[in-house]
Amino acid sequence: MSPACLSIWATPALSPPVSPTGAHLMLCQSLSRCGDKFYDPQQHCCYDDAVVPLSRTRKCGNCTFRVCFEQCCPWSFRPQEAFVVKCQLTEDG
Repeated sequence: MSPACLSIWATPALSPPVSPTGAHLMLCQSLSRCGDKFYDPQQHCCYDDAVVPLSRTRKCGNCTFRVCFEQCCPWSFRPQEAFVVKCQLTEDG
């Protein structure tokens, strides 16, 4: 260690950093999980088991929908019928 680190650790008010043990990881911000990958929900979402940017869009019939915020739903059960885009509720509330 460098002398600068030793002088900081010698200060009585501060203690040396503690490393997490085992499989637990301490994070400063909350992350979400998509399959076996973690992602920042302020920048990405989990869509079809893949981490995608919040701006990702897909076609829904003749419309375009934002996969992180909306869902593409069939308007009827007939294959040639129209689709409708609905707002998606989040799991967090």
